[in-house]
Amino acid sequence: MKSHQAVIGLLGILAALIVTATTVQSQEKNTTQATVQVHVVVTDEAVRGDSQVPTLQEGDVKVKQGKSFLKVDQLTPARGEDAALQLFILIDDTLDTGVGNNLNDLKDFISAQPASTLIGIGYMANATVQVAQNFTADHSLAVNAVRLPRGNLSTMDSPYLSLISLVKGWPQEKVRREVLVVTDGIDRLRGTQRVQLGPSYSRTYHSLPVMSPDVNSASEVSQRHNVLVYSMYAVSVGRTGGNLRNAQIGLSGLNKLADETGGRCFSLGTSSLVSFKPYLERLQKNFDNQYYVDFEVIPGKKEGFQRINVTTEVPNAEIAAPDNVWVPAAK
Repeated sequence: MKSHQAVIGLLGILAALIVTATTVQSQEKNTTQATVQVHVVVTDEAVRGDSQVPTLQEGDVKVKQGKSFLKVDQLTPARGEDAALQLFILIDDTLDTGVGNNLNDLKDFISAQPASTLIGIGYMANATVQVAQNFTADHSLAVNAVRLPRGNLSTMDSPYLSLISLVKGWPQEKVRREVLVVTDGIDRLRGTQRVQLGPSYSRTYHSLPVMSPDVNSASEVSQRHNVLVYSMYAVSVGRTGGNLRNAQIGLSGLNKLADETGGRCFSLGTSSLVSFKPYLERLQKNFDNQYYVDFEVIPGKKEGFQRINVTTEVPNAEIAAPDNVWVPAAK
């Protein structure tokens, strides 16, 4: 009997050793897999908006993928010699001209930017961007390019396709690349869609039945090119812009785009902002507390997005970051 128990004990020990060896081999295989370094721009925000933003140090930021933590190589504050920022301001030409009073706040914001910030100005119309001023360090030129929106409508107006057009034509550089979009987020190009009510019903049209599919496209293109998207909600002209349901769908699109790219949507619901100034001050606070995070990921056979989650355990700190990072294919 004792002999039988001893055999069972030895078999248990042997099984444990086999499992341990297999686990070690698996870990060694994972640690020896080739990785590539990628980077994202993240924003350090205070959990309580009226408090001071904590300063982050090396080791304060973690990047998680699924249940695993990725190796963070470097955390670089976007200050000093690393402060370079390319900021493009996009204004929707469908906006009501009542936004004109707030454009003075925007001009003051542009004038107050440091010399390390290049600013471009453009107007969104017909699913494209009419560039009024290319990136310039002469902020007076950018200020002079800001004008009242025309308040014109067309069936081709889509702030998301306009954004995609801008981002795809933006030369790649390892600097901060950010967009401020002033719009109501309503996609008039996709605004009327044909839907089937049921097998026994005829087809009919509905105005803006769902969020524009181009929101996803704009989000993916922006994340692919490391562009953070901020937006300020403003009311547009016409029946579509004055419809509460349409306005809510447009605002939802702007919030989704901002959240997924690591930016922020500033709004008072679907009401016009009384003043842009307090929101531009919050935007400046974000710019002043941004970091580059360089980390290691295991590439797939094909290039593509990998889902990440950037976090910190520093008290009263919260990280705003893109939801995904673009990873080149394994060599």
